Amino acid sequence: MAVAEASSAAVLAALRDRGAGEVITGSDGRYEVGRRVWNGAISRRPLAVVRCGAVGEVAATISVAREVGVPLAVRGGGHSLPGFSTCDGGIVLDLSGLRAVQVDAAARRARVGGGCTWADFDARAQEHGLATTGGLVSTTGVGGLTLGGGIGWLTRAHGLACDNLLGAEVVTAGGEVVHASSEENPDLFWALRGGGGNFGVVTSFEFALHPVGDITAVLLIWPYASAAAVAAAYRGWVGGLPDELTTMLVYLTGPDMDGIPDEVRGRLSIGVVGCHIGTAAEADGDLAELRALPGVVDLSDRAGYLDLQQMFDAELPPGRRYYFSDMLFAELSDGLLEVLGTAASQRPSLGCEFDIHHMEGAAGRVDPGATAFADRSARFVMNTLACWDEPSDDDTHRTWVQSVKKACAPYRAGRGYVNFSGDVGSAEEVRDTYGPARYDRLVAVKQHWDPENLFRLNQNIRP
Repeated sequence: MAVAEASSAAVLAALRDRGAGEVITGSDGRYEVGRRVWNGAISRRPLAVVRCGAVGEVAATISVAREVGVPLAVRGGGHSLPGFSTCDGGIVLDLSGLRAVQVDAAARRARVGGGCTWADFDARAQEHGLATTGGLVSTTGVGGLTLGGGIGWLTRAHGLACDNLLGAEVVTAGGEVVHASSEENPDLFWALRGGGGNFGVVTSFEFALHPVGDITAVLLIWPYASAAAVAAAYRGWVGGLPDELTTMLVYLTGPDMDGIPDEVRGRLSIGVVGCHIGTAAEADGDLAELRALPGVVDLSDRAGYLDLQQMFDAELPPGRRYYFSDMLFAELSDGLLEVLGTAASQRPSLGCEFDIHHMEGAAGRVDPGATAFADRSARFVMNTLACWDEPSDDDTHRTWVQSVKKACAPYRAGRGYVNFSGDVGSAEEVRDTYGPARYDRLVAVKQHWDPENLFRLNQNIRP
């Protein structure tokens, strides 16, 4: 609910008097840009966007929001699909002033500001030939991705982003600055690794780093007429892959590039996209089986890790309209592949696809109880995504994504992945995502650190 006009001035005055950061309001020429988030389908008008460049400013902003009772949205990269990075009539706590990255190459650790994007992080880490698991779009915020779990190109080699988190500086709902790690506030540290932004504002993260040099960027595409054969071959092939190779099976629009055959170029196709961090010879050996399938268009090549991290940026720019949905599977059964084949042929536009991420590897070997990440048992995590431009096409695209989720439900074999969810989950849906035991533990952490549910613009754990 928007703040009454008479109290709005008092809220803004409190923000400025407390030193809450740079306060941007509707009368400021920067407001229209400042209120935008990545998903162009989300348009909200906060009372103020507060750009914080210091931990004290974050604490002051939180304190004002708590005391006056207005909604508080926390924005890092602004990629929250349901729009949790913004709000109507409340305060957006913008962390974009906290983007420092400090790399200790000898210790293979990095300290990263809460407002960093993966582009910020990767650029500094790669100066030392190092990396950690990050998002597939470089403009994504480090914070949101990590707090929700964090699937990326290094998932099978080095685990999820949250598996590489060593510690975090957190400003709590009470304005207290605390540190969370396996030794300090371990329950909070557990909850931060998969439980989302429910427990405080993370102003800095400390990550483990791993040597990552040039990689093989895998991009194999076939005409859609080969979809059934390719998908069947893929499900058998992934069973023997080394951890160095992370891939996804993609029902996609073929690239509009010179040299691409007409049956693929700009048309519904099927592909395998991935990252091999081993040598070129090792990658060639591991890819040989798929490369032998008839009709393949092989665009794979050696590349820098930064190039791979930015490969999808142009296709998923800020300002387009997005809606995603998650689904987990134990296997790619014939029945599921038939459902996906039908759904792909019914997609409403070229910007709709399925990305089926192969998990297992290092991420699958982490003790399921070690982090709050919802489910490590599934072999595959699917992101059904729709991208479009016109508001008049909103219902068509959202309905298609929802229909895919419904059709795939009989094949579901896992709980969920909050970072791929485009909806504001109900209490029942969030509980179902985490499961009763994990959810109850998250509630206990929430009751301790945020008993009044100040941090509720998220896949909310209710105290």
